[in-house]
Amino acid sequence: MPFNLNVRKLGWMLICGTLLACNNAPKKVYPSPKGYTLGTPEIKKLPIELDEISGLSYSGKDTSLYAIQDERGLLYKIRPFTDQNIERWPFANSGDYEDIVLLNKTFYTLKSNGNISVFAFDDSGKVSGQEYPITLVSGAEFETLYYEPQKNKLVLICKDCPQDKKKTISTYVFDPVTHQYDTASMTIDAEGVAGAMGQKSVKFKPSAAAVHPLTQDLYIISAVNKMLIVTDRVGRTQAVYVLPPQYFKQPEGLTFADDGTMFISNEAADIGVADILIYRYTRPEH
Repeated sequence: MPFNLNVRKLGWMLICGTLLACNNAPKKVYPSPKGYTLGTPEIKKLPIELDEISGLSYSGKDTSLYAIQDERGLLYKIRPFTDQNIERWPFANSGDYEDIVLLNKTFYTLKSNGNISVFAFDDSGKVSGQEYPITLVSGAEFETLYYEPQKNKLVLICKDCPQDKKKTISTYVFDPVTHQYDTASMTIDAEGVAGAMGQKSVKFKPSAAAVHPLTQDLYIISAVNKMLIVTDRVGRTQAVYVLPPQYFKQPEGLTFADDGTMFISNEAADIGVADILIYRYTRPEH
């Protein structure tokens, strides 16, 4: 019996020693875009009904985030810096909604098939809107919609489009004035993403994007392989950052405040609850 006790004691000592060694091991440092530290976000947890949050857009007028979720035609208003209750309004029937853009009091929501719903609220809170189907491509899947101020167009980035190969990812544009779609001259350099990671090929499936208000770079999130890609405005890869997995369960939304504060939303992904990661921007010294 004493021998068995000693063996058990030795076993616990080895386990505890291993755990202590793990706890004392240096934490992995993840490179970040200039002005941000990806490993130290502020975290705002969300209620269960937003477990499948799928898009974000920031409003500087009321310092709030507007969000949608995958399945229900509801618009959510989230105040990221307070504990005020989240507000919600119906805007359409249920559908597979993927992203949202707020532009001049009008909301644009993207469905996974590429259709865009355009809606607005009047002074009484009544919503009016219409869905515009895309006819330029069929059998495609989209998750990303962002506003391109230089052209006054909304840009759709393919997640899976039949014409795309491993080298490029197609984009389309939607005119907020005429409500017409068109093919875009810009393609995303998927081959450059792989090259920046030192690989021959890599799965890159855009799930959200936004133009940085200060640097004017395009930031693209890929939930697959958990990457943040920075490109120029014609889609050429500038840098690729691996996202810290402990914070990025399933990143599906991305937007910026005017001062460069970056907001990224995570679906719950069966791990706790959905959340919004907040990254304050610090202007790099040159």
